Amino acid sequence: MSKSPDITVGFRRAEENDAELVREIVLAAYSKWISVIGREPTPMKADFNKVVREHDIDLAIVAGDVVGLIEICLHADHLWIENVAVHPHRQGIGIGRRLLSHVESKAAQAEIGEIRLQTNEAFEANIAL
Repeated sequence: MSKSPDITVGFRRAEENDAELVREIVLAAYSKWISVIGREPTPMKADFNKVVREHDIDLAIVAGDVVGLIEICLHADHLWIENVAVHPHRQGIGIGRRLLSHVESKAAQAEIGEIRLQTNEAFEANIAL
């Protein structure tokens, strides 16, 4: 996987009118896994309007385009990563790593010492990241 050190990634919180954009990124990012696990991955089945209203979703922006997202839920003792998705056209250049680093910073600011996430054991590239 190549990583471009000169890529600038900005972040902004998703708003209710971003639900369709969030859905598009998640569907694009996870569609490659359908043939691997024989079904749509759970994140593809979300009620995106509800998710955007109820969870903290930060969008990754490169050159003015939203290219990825990270969905988190803050708990008393940990920060839960519900979803990390990067559009396939922007995968492999470090955006996923930047999203995870972004959440690490948020956890530190909230004085939360633990971050948790769950992924399908078949998603080898995600596990390696």
